[in-house]
Amino acid sequence: MGTHILDKIFNPRGVAVFGATEREGAVGQTVLANLLTAGYEGTLVPVNPKHDTVQGLPCVPELRPGEHRVDLALIATPARAVPAILRNCGEAGLHGAVILSAGFGEAGREGQRLQQECVEIAQRYRMRLIGPNCLGIMRPRIGLNATFSHNQALPGKLGLVSSSGALVTAVLDWAQSTGIGFSGVASTGDAADVDFGELLDYLAVDPETQGILLYVEGIRHTRRFLSGLRAAARMKPVVVLKSARHAATAQAAATHTGAMMGSDAVFDAALERAGVVRVERVSQWFSAAHILAQGMRLRGENLAILTNGGGPGVMAVDRAADLGLELASLSDKSMDALNDLLPGHWSHGNPIDILGDATAERYGEALRITLADPGVDMAVVLLTPQAMTDPDACAEAVIEQARNSHKPVLACWMGDPLVASARRRFDAAGIPQYRTPEAAIETFAWLIRHRHNQRMLLQTPGPLCDETPSDIEGAHLILQNARNDGRKVLSIRESKAVLAAFHIPTNPSILARDPADAMLAAETLGFPVALKISATGISHKSDFGGVRLNLRSVQTVRQQTQEMLDQIREHFPDADVEGVTVERMSEVGHARELLVGISRDPVFGPVIAFGLGGTAVEVIGDQAIALPPLNQSLTERLIDQTRAARTLGEFRGAPPVPREALEQVLLRVSEMACELPELASLDINPLQAGEHGVMAVDARIELADPGHDTRHYAHMAIHPYPGHVAHTVTTRDGHELELRPIRPEDAAIEQAFVRSLSEKTRYLRFMRSLEELTPEMLVRFTQIDYDREMAFIAVDHADGQEVQVGVARYTTEPDGESAEFAVVVSDAWQGRGVGSLLMEAIVDSARRNGLRELFGEVLRHNDGMLALARRHGFQREILTSDDEIIRVSRRLH
Repeated sequence: MGTHILDKIFNPRGVAVFGATEREGAVGQTVLANLLTAGYEGTLVPVNPKHDTVQGLPCVPELRPGEHRVDLALIATPARAVPAILRNCGEAGLHGAVILSAGFGEAGREGQRLQQECVEIAQRYRMRLIGPNCLGIMRPRIGLNATFSHNQALPGKLGLVSSSGALVTAVLDWAQSTGIGFSGVASTGDAADVDFGELLDYLAVDPETQGILLYVEGIRHTRRFLSGLRAAARMKPVVVLKSARHAATAQAAATHTGAMMGSDAVFDAALERAGVVRVERVSQWFSAAHILAQGMRLRGENLAILTNGGGPGVMAVDRAADLGLELASLSDKSMDALNDLLPGHWSHGNPIDILGDATAERYGEALRITLADPGVDMAVVLLTPQAMTDPDACAEAVIEQARNSHKPVLACWMGDPLVASARRRFDAAGIPQYRTPEAAIETFAWLIRHRHNQRMLLQTPGPLCDETPSDIEGAHLILQNARNDGRKVLSIRESKAVLAAFHIPTNPSILARDPADAMLAAETLGFPVALKISATGISHKSDFGGVRLNLRSVQTVRQQTQEMLDQIREHFPDADVEGVTVERMSEVGHARELLVGISRDPVFGPVIAFGLGGTAVEVIGDQAIALPPLNQSLTERLIDQTRAARTLGEFRGAPPVPREALEQVLLRVSEMACELPELASLDINPLQAGEHGVMAVDARIELADPGHDTRHYAHMAIHPYPGHVAHTVTTRDGHELELRPIRPEDAAIEQAFVRSLSEKTRYLRFMRSLEELTPEMLVRFTQIDYDREMAFIAVDHADGQEVQVGVARYTTEPDGESAEFAVVVSDAWQGRGVGSLLMEAIVDSARRNGLRELFGEVLRHNDGMLALARRHGFQREILTSDDEIIRVSRRLH
């Protein structure tokens, strides 16, 4: 597939500066001066009808088609002039524009109208816009400083994307003084067109970028943001800094689940699933990005601390405990070796205190022994400049041992003038060094978090449970019936019926209109029973006497029913009271009260919560949240993040809870979140769990307003694995193949497939010589976002093994209406109809997802692909003057 659409913006052949001027302090003056100072290598064209020359360059009143080799426009004019400038850029064939001007979305209705007009003009000419109201972009390697910042960025390996231009200027100033360089910098501004998602997607495939820094204040397009974030995190480390961590959430939460969730916690849950790391401070931002971009990775999580001072070692241990890091237990062999090396009064454990008189030789040998221990995965080496300490020699000893080991080593030489030279030695050797023990420990915490989140990223659950199918249609009918009655809150009976449709265990219940009905219901169900008020608009029933438990006689049931009805009618005279539900007390054994729920985050959509339940759930504050869809691995992690997990084993004489029963409930709740887009919230509280299983004894469901996007799973931030489109096909010669969407775990068969292709077939597919997929390409091809792209693989199951024999894929363009496709079939399977079967699969998928056009670029002598495209209704168009590449396209609607 072709060059990324943003490549012409970050690597333009030429730049036109609209509003270029000599006037000091003007944006147009600063941005042109920055380009000249940075030594931009391409064509520079000032555009201003008021001048013949600007800053020594010929100035033109407007751009004319074919007159200049220009790809990018920088616009620094009043907002009202921008639409006409964009038309001029479009007619001149430019690929993109950076709108530095303010006065658009933030300037009221007229500004919003101007912004929309700019977007429509850009779409008409197939241009991309960054901004408006942004600082601009940088590509330091080619001298592209297309900003009005007073800083010049150094070339480097980090990409920086920020919604705040002010933060970019501060970061650039700090980075310049510390020698940190950038591969690219982008300030999104109002993000009328290009936003976080596409910038991240570009940096993910940018060969100059090895790590990405992302500053976020708010998110406009959730799916595109998470899609770009996940795509980038699959390829290289991404470190996120987000402000407004303590922003107020919704004032009133009708459910316990809603009260438990805050938007910042949901943001963290989304970042976990995206495989990225989040930090809280700017200093941490750079440190984490720098160390991850170096390629430092962990094979385990056990930490060793080596120090020449007890105090700093204890400080490091305290911070490790704060962050939940595990200290390594040294083996007997390591202990014996350290006993032979060190004075008798060393610490004899971890942290390894080698004492204040430690020499460079002692540092080096102690670190060698430590790193050789199989139970040690990483090490922090601390030094305080004591009387007999040679900081430089000790640093060299540490550097030598770190070079000889694959395990990460961080250094913390405390102090300032006495250790400054040693710090420079560590910098030159590429070993991260810190001024405090806490900072070094925090870095390992980021490495561990990155490792965990990368595992989360690889999880691609489907929307449905593998066990007994749920009655999704029946659940929809129950919800629709409530909506037809004008209700957004379901009764407890309706809520439990929906749970039953998804095979979540509930206790039997009967609706009783009055005390006499309640007595009959109790006798029918058998004692003991519980009474619960059944009335719309009343949340947290127990707060108002709406729950009575363990009633053991008909007389008590009659009395309690009347008291409950009188009490509720007194508190809620306008409530529509149906009566009471009479329920058999659950029999799960030694019950633990848990909460499972769904809440709708305004940004990320449905979120699943789990923790300790009961009436004091907000006071207990035990919660873990996750974005659906879930699978068993994600469900286990969700449970293990809570204090509730500790109560599930043997607990004060209570036998353990069968974890698989609880996990099954969470998987079914995930299925509900996926398949019921009209679900605003679900509260199962309590979910009683005991040695005999689990039981939802109370439930509340609230409905959301129907959205405008009717696509399947459009309400979710993460698209589930579309296993429902997998199917079996038959080739022309009668051989059965499985056609299914690709999965991350298909990396091995994808690589084997590409290796099996002939040199000619590989060249026709990739338009260049290629022996096998690079690790980056393999990740890109197998870990896809099913919302914006699809890859069907044809799999042969002969001899009990999966062998990939073909693949067809498409990727949606930024316009959301067209997609580029590619198809390739193994040489041994060509001519058997596999290509046609794959083509039909991607055409059907693209059409179902609302795409209007599929197109592809085909080499002129690729006769097989051109014939396949012709048979499936694709039209041909020559793209290049030498007829080398032909564009094939087909309208789908």
